[in-house]
Amino acid sequence: MTALSGAKYHVLADPDGATARSYGVFDLLGDGVATPATFIVEGDGGIRWYEIGVDIADRAAVADILTALDAS
Repeated sequence: MTALSGAKYHVLADPDGATARSYGVFDLLGDGVATPATFIVEGDGGIRWYEIGVDIADRAAVADILTALDAS
């Protein structure tokens, strides 16, 4: 896990695709790689928020992620 300076949450890198496979977002686009996806996961493992891209360039907007993080 990579920690961001001042962040109050963890950011996960997934270089081998194991997490993408477990979340069901590996090869959704038929290209043999993880589909761009962002998940906010609670401490108990529940998913609070997610966004799954519709193409390789489709990423969640930073503003949307921060809004979801701020929501309680």
